[in-house]
Amino acid sequence: MKPRLVIIQPTCYRSADRRQLVKARRRSVVNLTLPYLAALAPAGWRIKLVDELLEDVDFDEPADLVAITTWTQTSWRAYDIAARFRRRGVKVLMGGPHIHFHAGEAAAHADAVGIGEGEKIWPEMLEDAAAGRLRKIYHAEPLADLSGLPKPRYELMNLAPYGLFKTFAVQFSRGCPFKCDFCSERFYLGEGYRTRPVEEVVEEIRHTRSRLIFFADSNFAGKPVKAMELMEALIPLRIRWSTLWTSNVCLDERFLDLAVRSGLLHVNIGLESVEPETLKGMNKRFNKAERYREMFANLRRRDISFSVNFIFGWDGETLDVLESTLEFLLKEKVPVAYFNILMPDKGTPLYDRMLAGGRLVDLDLLGRLPGQRCLIKPQGYTAQELEAAVEEMYRRFYSYRSMLARLPLPLSKSRIASWAINLSQRRMAQSGMASNNFEAY
Repeated sequence: MKPRLVIIQPTCYRSADRRQLVKARRRSVVNLTLPYLAALAPAGWRIKLVDELLEDVDFDEPADLVAITTWTQTSWRAYDIAARFRRRGVKVLMGGPHIHFHAGEAAAHADAVGIGEGEKIWPEMLEDAAAGRLRKIYHAEPLADLSGLPKPRYELMNLAPYGLFKTFAVQFSRGCPFKCDFCSERFYLGEGYRTRPVEEVVEEIRHTRSRLIFFADSNFAGKPVKAMELMEALIPLRIRWSTLWTSNVCLDERFLDLAVRSGLLHVNIGLESVEPETLKGMNKRFNKAERYREMFANLRRRDISFSVNFIFGWDGETLDVLESTLEFLLKEKVPVAYFNILMPDKGTPLYDRMLAGGRLVDLDLLGRLPGQRCLIKPQGYTAQELEAAVEEMYRRFYSYRSMLARLPLPLSKSRIASWAINLSQRRMAQSGMASNNFEAY
């Protein structure tokens, strides 16, 4: 009889007391991690996938092995799930971005942990578990070549919570060519920017049988020439797609024209600040605040729905920057914006400086919970003042008055997308920023 493997993606807790889980009835994008891990598993396993945000974990589930993939935000819940299965004598494996920076911590809660990309170590961990020879830590170097990756096993998933018109996540690239001071992704994804063969990405899109695709990349356009090669290949597919890329791409009109022809629906862009000095401190010099208006005009002229991200709490800024940012966004009629409080990730230069300066409020709480929490000691104002200012900013930006002033009539798919995101963000803003979770709205 085949051994039984349960792969779990945990949800997170709403607060540090670990009493209430964040749950949702639907996700906006079909989960990629679970079906991809299933595809990497060697033949001979009976596999069950559990997305705890959408369904409960059955702790009485007959299982020979449990694998848990975790981010820092879900790590407390991952540890609690692992403990309950281990009490039954079930071996537990852990992997995911959290493990890269917290391997020792995670190893205390699991029988084995995997550090790095899963293609090399995940099959080895499963084979060792089946043979009863698990090691405590498995480490993989970043893949040099992303060709030949298997197609996700969507047949193992319950796709009902994703609605009638499902958006599927597909990965085109890994890594990022930039070195932003606050970002940890380049460490656990590898500092080299790599792309998959275009023909394999196209085949995976066909495999989803969907015309709605989200490219789940840190930076879709890290190599613009490669991205344009893919976009050319997307044109015959007649899909609508969304992704994330950096602001400099929005100044390349040839790139944008091709993106529109290939079906671009929405793009998310990390602006982070309207202050040039702040961008310099973040090592984000490629963001040119003086060209934001030109960038927005390029996107708007092509009817591209877009969203922008900001980070507040950077040294040298006062709380006045929130007001000036809001005024700028309203004047420019930016369709969607996300406002974040600075959260130093372990492993980054920012974290090291904050730690050395005694400015991290609660090391154990960093990154563990959803919502906009200030866990640093800001300069010139208190953590509570920053939290309140960001919460008020969300409420004002996503008020009905603001939405009616910023958003054009929903007469195209891109405009409908902008309205849909605004209504979702309004619900989140009204719920209170201390407990928000983007996937739950």
